[in-house]
Amino acid sequence: MGANLRIEKDSMGEMQVPSDAYYGAQTARAIENFPISNLRFPRGFISAIGLIKRFAATVNVELGELDANIAHAIETASLEVADGKWDHQFVVDIFQTGSGTSTNMNANEVIAHRASELLGTAAHSVHPNDHVNRGQSSNDVIPSAIHLAALMEMKHKLLPALAELRDRLSEKEDEFDTILKIGRTHLQDATPMRLGQEFSGYATQIANSISRIEQSMSHLQELALGGTAIGTGLNTHPLFAEKVIAALSEATGLPLREARNHFEAQASRDACVEASGALKTVATSLIKIANDIRFLGSGPRLGYGELQLPSTQPGSSIMPGKVNPVMCEMLIQVGAQVIGNDATITFGNTFGNFELNVMLPVIGFNLLQSIEILANGSLVFARRCVAGLTAEKTRCEGNIERSLAMATALAPVVGYDQAALVAKNAYETNRTVREVAREKMKLSPEEIDRLLEPRQQTGS
Repeated sequence: MGANLRIEKDSMGEMQVPSDAYYGAQTARAIENFPISNLRFPRGFISAIGLIKRFAATVNVELGELDANIAHAIETASLEVADGKWDHQFVVDIFQTGSGTSTNMNANEVIAHRASELLGTAAHSVHPNDHVNRGQSSNDVIPSAIHLAALMEMKHKLLPALAELRDRLSEKEDEFDTILKIGRTHLQDATPMRLGQEFSGYATQIANSISRIEQSMSHLQELALGGTAIGTGLNTHPLFAEKVIAALSEATGLPLREARNHFEAQASRDACVEASGALKTVATSLIKIANDIRFLGSGPRLGYGELQLPSTQPGSSIMPGKVNPVMCEMLIQVGAQVIGNDATITFGNTFGNFELNVMLPVIGFNLLQSIEILANGSLVFARRCVAGLTAEKTRCEGNIERSLAMATALAPVVGYDQAALVAKNAYETNRTVREVAREKMKLSPEEIDRLLEPRQQTGS
């Protein structure tokens, strides 16, 4: 054994562990067993599991299940974990045991080692299972940590980011309200509208997205704590879960509650699928908005050219002066990833075999990644794209007169068929609807101009 290694023991025997590692034998086995991806649980999850361990120790003292000195050391060590001090000690790959036991034991070992250190006593005076994991099982801790982490990330990151994006879009709705443009359906010219109306649709999509996220949080607020191995609550105090969840709720400001049925809470991840479905819906809204803005800003001379997007970086390594809609493209890629994550989460939930879902790590990782990238992508897009959008008013309003869809306003007076003939003739002769109507229709020029006034076609 090298000078930089120490021997640790667990129920399976001895393992070599780096001398400076705070984890122990079970984590070392997981490192050896799962050299798969270099993907790890994110910061939010580690914070959540640290909080769970902290309040578990607090409640176990209160219930007479744990020595006060040991519990206080565990509380301090767990808070350090929650605050990120020991993130580098969480080394287990996402692709591991389906219950996440390796990650739970990684936390237990790090906290036990640090608590022993804080007590200033012999190594292992705090035991990862007997003390840190008291009244718990990986099977109820990991689902609870996934739910808690998702809720905290939604509350503190995703919802504020979406709110800022909604507000930026609403600002553009007001700013662009007087600018007339042509609408489009099937990628073809349609009737006139105001550019502000187009942005009102985007702002409402994001407002609806916020509502969907908030609604999906309800079932995530149920925690599996208290079910231990299979949902029966074996080896835990009857009041343990209730008290830990109450403490977590007070600390986080989240309306957490104990699962109504612990067998459902451990065998299924339906709440994660529901939340992921809401995230996927948000992703599709963001893709639609980003794609519209990308197309409306295309050109600058030979595209739609109705919007001017902020220039954020050179767009080409070969074409000088080219600027690309990179923020839109970033957000579209974020949306694609979230849609893919949703497929993984959905499939993962089908592996709730009997009393335990065995896809917990990959479900948790993908759910938390979706929340994180949607939050970051929305915030960057709001600040570095939407906030700097300007309208090309001349281009917007000039397109209206050339649109064949202007014939729609004639139909109530002259009939659909006659209006269609006007549009067809205008297309064939490369003239405007107004010019052909004045030539072909028995209406005064004043009446034609009144009917074809674009602003009155845009509604209120």
